[in-house]
Amino acid sequence: MNPFIFYFLILIILLLILIGIIYLGYWIPKKMGKKKIGIIISRVLAVGLILVILSIVFEDKLFFKSDAKEYLAEQKIELKDKFKILENESGGFMDYYHKFELEISLADKNRLIEKITSEQNYVNEIQNSFYLPDKAVNRYKGDTITANYQTDWSYKTEVYYPNGKGITPTYKIISISKKENKLTFEHILD
Repeated sequence: MNPFIFYFLILIILLLILIGIIYLGYWIPKKMGKKKIGIIISRVLAVGLILVILSIVFEDKLFFKSDAKEYLAEQKIELKDKFKILENESGGFMDYYHKFELEISLADKNRLIEKITSEQNYVNEIQNSFYLPDKAVNRYKGDTITANYQTDWSYKTEVYYPNGKGITPTYKIISISKKENKLTFEHILD
């Protein structure tokens, strides 16, 4: 069966179940003689469902500077000056992907480049073709792998860590552009 059709059917079934729960939230109190309570319960459930759907649909638009700071803090990256969110996108069913791009100050850019190049595992040579998950001995278990290097276009710090058997490993990449004051963050579950 086509995976798209499978997920579409799951979505339809889930939606029907949720609509059924909303209806039961109205019908059960109505049968007990409390129609107004049933109306209130069903409306609260319907509003909750609509909010969940809207948050999923507009997930990329509901991304704030505090979210960017939180993602960067996980990688021990701190921006001290003001910055601007240029782009944010995420998605994927089987493989999750989240990427955002920030315009940062020249001082933050220079400080982050210094941080990357002073790391003990920094490779001073240009590495244009580099894929950290290829360095993992076992995809699902083992130690966290980190890399700090530069390409022709950017300075990069990467981390790859397995999450256990049967759980998708996490791969995070932070790139600092050589030409512009841009920071790109990528989070890949593959």
